Formats: sequence, C-alpha cells, structure tokens
Amino acid sequence: MTDQPDVVRTDKRFEIRVGDEVAFAEYRLKDDSVIFPHTVVPEAFAGQGVGKRLVEAGLAFAREQKLWVRPHCPFFHAYISKRPELHDMVHPDERASLSKA
Repeated sequence: MTDQPDVVRTDKRFEIRVGDEVAFAEYRLKDDSVIFPHTVVPEAFAGQGVGKRLVEAGLAFAREQKLWVRPHCPFFHAYISKRPELHDMVHPDERASLSKA
C-alpha cells in the first residue's frame, strides 16, 4: 500500500506535494461561490488519481462552506459533468454548460 500525500488548502489553491512536484487546483471566493479557474497536475503524478483528489477536496470545501461551485477549469467541469449527483452544487447560472460537456 502506498501512502497518499495529503491535500492541503492554502488561501488560493488546493495542493498535493511530493518532493519538488506540486499538483494544484486554484480557487477564488466570490460572493456565494467558489470559482475553480485552473488545475495543474504534473506528468509525474499521471494516473495516480491526483486530479480527482484535488477536485474532491475542492468540492468538499464548497459543501462545508455552503458555496456554489463555478467549475471554470476544464478538468473540474468534466469531472462534475460526468456525475449528475454533483450538478446541484454548480451555480444555477452555470448548470446549462454541464450538459454541453
């Protein structure tokens, strides 16, 4: 069993660090929403579920803070689009885009 590094939330992003490598999902708080504009997962993390863990941490944060999600990042958008049970977390103004993914 391999140990998975923790997802750490800073004031601007969720991060997973291993050595010098950092995967992250940026976020911004605006009004009643959390906006996810950009996610970076280095090639060294490919196939390890790191991107999924970043998205899940961001969505858990949104749930805890009772915030709408605005998935502007293509990775967040695709993840949520494929999971109809998450669509109710997306801000009503942006839900229509989920069916276009």
